[in-house]
Amino acid sequence: MSVSFEPVTRQDEIEDLAAMANAIWHEYWPALIGEAQTDYMVDNFQSLEAFVRDMSENTYEYWFLVDDAGNRVGYTGGHVEPETNRFFISKIYLLSDARGKGYARDTINFYDTLCKNRGLGAMYLTVNKHNELGVRAYNGTGFEVIDAVETDIGEGFIMDDYIMERPVATPEA
Repeated sequence: MSVSFEPVTRQDEIEDLAAMANAIWHEYWPALIGEAQTDYMVDNFQSLEAFVRDMSENTYEYWFLVDDAGNRVGYTGGHVEPETNRFFISKIYLLSDARGKGYARDTINFYDTLCKNRGLGAMYLTVNKHNELGVRAYNGTGFEVIDAVETDIGEGFIMDDYIMERPVATPEA
């Protein structure tokens, strides 16, 4: 099984993205960060308003992950950081029944190609230190922890993350 990547550009697609984000976040994250922080994170970083703001003000791009049957099974997004020659992968989230099927690896391969095509040297992301599934998946695709940070995101909430980076794959000689 594999996935394809459908760009999110129209208003109705952004609305669908926000609905999917809400569902995924409320299914997965309360066990790790609690219901209150999950609600706060969705409202501030995974909502329709947040997606529109990121796309219009911060050059973010988003894609739906679409399985072989044509079903949207997750989403991903991020943006180029010209000053570091890297792509920041802000989001890779999958519906519960899509996890464990290699879609995260497909997504990293998608970003690898995107980065090569744009002449970028690396990609990086942040992952919650307690998200063992995510940390394992990223380690398995060549990411390495380069830092650990605690970020105050307001209202008493902290994001406790690893920063993980991976160089863009170079063709075999």
